Amino acid sequence: MDDRVPRVPEQKRPGSLREPVALRFDVLGPVRARRGEQPLATGSPQQRALLAALLLREGRTATAAELIDALWGEDPPSQALAAVRTYASRLRKVLDPGVLVSESGGYAVRGLGEGALDLAVAQEWAAEAEKARATGALGRARELLNRALGLWDGEALAGVPGPYAETQRVRLEEWRLGLLESRLDMDLEQGCHAEAVSELTALTAAYPLRERLRELLMLALYRSGRQAEALAVYADTRRLLAEELGVDPRPGLRELQRRILQADPDLAEPAAPQSEPSAAPVRPAQLPATVPDFTGRAAFVTELSEVLAGASGDDGDGGRVMAVSALAGIGGVGKTTLAVHVAHQARPAFPDGQLYVDLQGAGARAAEPVTVLGAFLRALGTPDSAVPDSLEERAALYRSALDGRRVLVLLDNAKDAAQVRPLLPGTDGCAALVTARVRMVDLAGAHLVDLDVMSPEEALALFTKIVGGERVASERQAALDVVAACGFLPLAIRIAASRLAARRTWTVSVLAAKLADERRRLDELQAGDLAVKATFELGYGQLEPAQARAFRLLGLADGPDMSLAAAAAVLDLPAEETEDLLESLVDTSLLESAAPGRYRFHDLVRLYARACAERDESSPGERGAALERLLDFYLATAAGVYAIERPGDRLVDHLEPTEYPGLRFTDGSAALDWLYAEAACLLACVRQAVGTSRLRHAVDLLWAAKDLTESGANSHQYETTARAMCEATRAAGDGRAEGRARMMLTNVLLVSGRILQAGEQAQLAMELAALAQDDAISWVANDRGLISLHQGRHADGRTFFEQAIDGYRATGNRLNEAVTLANLSRAYLGMGNTAKAVEIAQHSLAVHAELDRPMRRANAHFALGLALTGAGRHSEALVQFADAQSVFTEHRQRLWVGNTHFRIAEVHLTDRRPAQAAQHAEQALALGCVGGDRMRGNVLKLLGRALSSLGQVDRARACWNDALKLYEDCGAPEAAEVRALLAPVPAG
Repeated sequence: MDDRVPRVPEQKRPGSLREPVALRFDVLGPVRARRGEQPLATGSPQQRALLAALLLREGRTATAAELIDALWGEDPPSQALAAVRTYASRLRKVLDPGVLVSESGGYAVRGLGEGALDLAVAQEWAAEAEKARATGALGRARELLNRALGLWDGEALAGVPGPYAETQRVRLEEWRLGLLESRLDMDLEQGCHAEAVSELTALTAAYPLRERLRELLMLALYRSGRQAEALAVYADTRRLLAEELGVDPRPGLRELQRRILQADPDLAEPAAPQSEPSAAPVRPAQLPATVPDFTGRAAFVTELSEVLAGASGDDGDGGRVMAVSALAGIGGVGKTTLAVHVAHQARPAFPDGQLYVDLQGAGARAAEPVTVLGAFLRALGTPDSAVPDSLEERAALYRSALDGRRVLVLLDNAKDAAQVRPLLPGTDGCAALVTARVRMVDLAGAHLVDLDVMSPEEALALFTKIVGGERVASERQAALDVVAACGFLPLAIRIAASRLAARRTWTVSVLAAKLADERRRLDELQAGDLAVKATFELGYGQLEPAQARAFRLLGLADGPDMSLAAAAAVLDLPAEETEDLLESLVDTSLLESAAPGRYRFHDLVRLYARACAERDESSPGERGAALERLLDFYLATAAGVYAIERPGDRLVDHLEPTEYPGLRFTDGSAALDWLYAEAACLLACVRQAVGTSRLRHAVDLLWAAKDLTESGANSHQYETTARAMCEATRAAGDGRAEGRARMMLTNVLLVSGRILQAGEQAQLAMELAALAQDDAISWVANDRGLISLHQGRHADGRTFFEQAIDGYRATGNRLNEAVTLANLSRAYLGMGNTAKAVEIAQHSLAVHAELDRPMRRANAHFALGLALTGAGRHSEALVQFADAQSVFTEHRQRLWVGNTHFRIAEVHLTDRRPAQAAQHAEQALALGCVGGDRMRGNVLKLLGRALSSLGQVDRARACWNDALKLYEDCGAPEAAEVRALLAPVPAG
């Protein structure tokens, strides 16, 4: 039989797999046959071996002798030939007519349908992946390889006897591992290092002598910042190869170790090469002079140059179509500077001339097209006496004058498309560059370019060119602060740098300090006849009254951007009318569309909008009312999200009432999408309430949005906001609001593992809640119970949990009662009463089932898993942990998913399955866990134990060293245990 990895030419490309097929066969696992989705009986193992041998023959005929050798090798039974014929006859009855054919005393499988054999599909996908990788489409290549690998269902040809099947099993497994290594290699190329570590840890445990997997694991660990573990993998590999095979690691592995030791910068993730813009000599004609310190904008220069090249015929198309590019952007973003720079570069391609005009579109009196055409015609050599009077005649003569010429026209600072249309060349080989503050979506055939602010690197480079490298080098951080305060806007950077350059006694820090005051920043950004505020004023002055009001009020909100629904609340307008206003502001470049349905201001434009609101808003109360509507909108919507995630939870009954309505969701996934998308804006809205009469609403918004901490998302912002609200409510003397704010701070401290601080805040929160007779005291009691568990005070924890349960029962809050019962189970477990712990966790689960509340049910599954683990019922515990993990994942509780992986790893390690334990521990490290650094230390300690059991001693010690540092930093008692693990074994 043929030894090659089999190929099946009859199989068509996998793109057609969506079409139904009559017969389907699997060999990448148990050998199976199906008609559609209906399984077919393939008979005894020997009969399946015959079918597999024929399927792997690539449609060629296998003689009877070859089949006998495939099934029995050198010792066939006496009736082998008869048996082969019997197997073939039985298979022929099961399969479609004409599939299994007899030919020249042998047999063949012919005429298989499209995608009928899983191996053929895998081969096609693998081939497509190789092509995609060769073209740089790594994402597509990874997707195809994952599809191919997903076709394996355990061991190939599982349960099939015979020497041929055994040979092919080995070869197919080698091929699978090769595909897996290729996919993992691409994972690392795309920066998925942390994700790859978990998978590679399990693979190296399963295939300890496969050096390529070890090499990939070393690289993944190194790129994840785990250099010590990467070197430990090499040490483990070297020792294992010496003990098992008596050889050294291959040169590639040794070279990787050397490069890791030297921190070779080339080991970092490869960056995609960037094409450099083609330079062109600058030959001014009517074009203004280009600025000598033009900086950055490489991608835009390249893009616009390519469009102009198409007009000049450089693209091989003969320049048959006139090229028009329209650059739009906020005032001061550098549209003219970029357009002039590109035009100078393209000048050699337009030897017949370059025309330029400032159309004054941002001013009160824009240039008339008829006047501009008169000037253009004279510049093209038309005598004054031959210039017609009407716009239409001048435009026609202008186009005639350009016929047969290659001319570039730069139309700067246009008002709108109507002003531009008569000025466009209409002939082959010509091109036009247009700059405007409005997006010219109605300019037919134009290549539209939205110009954004500079990148931080470009901004710093421009600042350095103007100020001088020596001054910036000594105060680099201050220079970064300056360009950030300028919002990376080129005009603002140029003004700030020019002021500094003209004042030799100033340092960069002096300028940074001046720009740090937001209320003075726009006034500071002016030099000579350049002023950022004046630039914005031109655009604002052209707005209609409704647009101007929207511009002013939307600028009041602090968030990084704003959704359409939130903007409608600020403006107190219907969504459709709001969208029309916002899109019109986007067209004027005073507002940016961050994504469909989301809008944002440039930082300096926001400051200008607020100045306009203070100056022009007729009623000062309207500013406050707009922000109150926004806070109401966020609170009402967040309360709805909380309710849909926890139906039956009575927390929403304890929140401040709202006057402005929020969004309503029927789908939990959409509700969570909203919460995480709005997190930064929501928290900014809370912070903006400091110093207002709406502190209670703001604190309750934090409470309703507590999922932001439990999921691990936005934890730092949430904590900063909670601390600000603690101070604000204390200063306002509002004990109830302060108690709730400290309760939210307790929550985020608990999640991050800062137990002592959490305990202090929880005690204050409970005292304040008791004084205010606030029902929130039940939630605080639950938090204090959790803190007690972390501190090993399980009896205290039981007391607090029982207090919380009594409070929940008094208010009819059965869902939170069930949640706290799960916590109470953990207290009994800590007290050594496993039977009671199991009983209470089961009771919690039963209440959740009765209420049909899936999200919080995960806590009950988790608690029951812990209790069952303590009772030694490990297989049952794994089922509970799997159920918990599924729910946590569905509801995006990333940190709790990590905790569940850790608990699963504990069970596997106890049951002496170190490879599975290591894999789950790696997942916990990649996701993070509730409990902060101390919990991360626990995971690393367990991972070290698993790796030690796998013989990877050096890597285990690297994990324990990392765990020890974490424990020592947070003062955890587990440090002593890890020191014992790291202690050298006494010689004996």
